[in-house]
Amino acid sequence: MLKDLVIKNRSYRRFDRSVPITEAQLRGWIDVARFAASSVNRQIIRYRLVTDTNEAAKTFATLGWAGMLPDWPGPAEHERPVAYIVMLTDLAIWQPKLRDEGIAAQTILLAAAEDGFAGCMLGNVRREQLAEALGIDQEKYEIGLVLALGKAGETVRLTDLPPDGNTAYYRDENDVHWVPKRSLDEIIIK
Repeated sequence: MLKDLVIKNRSYRRFDRSVPITEAQLRGWIDVARFAASSVNRQIIRYRLVTDTNEAAKTFATLGWAGMLPDWPGPAEHERPVAYIVMLTDLAIWQPKLRDEGIAAQTILLAAAEDGFAGCMLGNVRREQLAEALGIDQEKYEIGLVLALGKAGETVRLTDLPPDGNTAYYRDENDVHWVPKRSLDEIIIK
């Protein structure tokens, strides 16, 4: 059921590095996303795949990981993603990219989750540094989101919003990552 897949598809920030992801797997997930809706059907999103260990380390160095966990610097070396997808906007066919980028990113992550993998959409990116590290032509492409991917190496659970309405995610004493969600009745306006 789609709802189960959406619930399974959390923002994972720690990964099991013993399980690789191949370029073929990344291409398969992107192949699913290319059939998704696109504003004015312009299909402006392009993808730079990162599976090489050296390129993955360079990509990692450009990313911010968890704004609501200010004391956490990001995954330790043994917990880092094994692959990334850098999402790019083709500047030759510019359109409002946020819709297309979000639709494509969610579709890719759902496809990965269906295959037993996990990921995280990262918008906190030092884009110029990443473009230089991966040889991305900034005259042709604008870097948007980066998808960090791997086999989940942490437990992420959903919980009801607390009485104070705080939506901040957090980790408990057992290092379980909790994500508060508003109730259905709260988000539907009558």
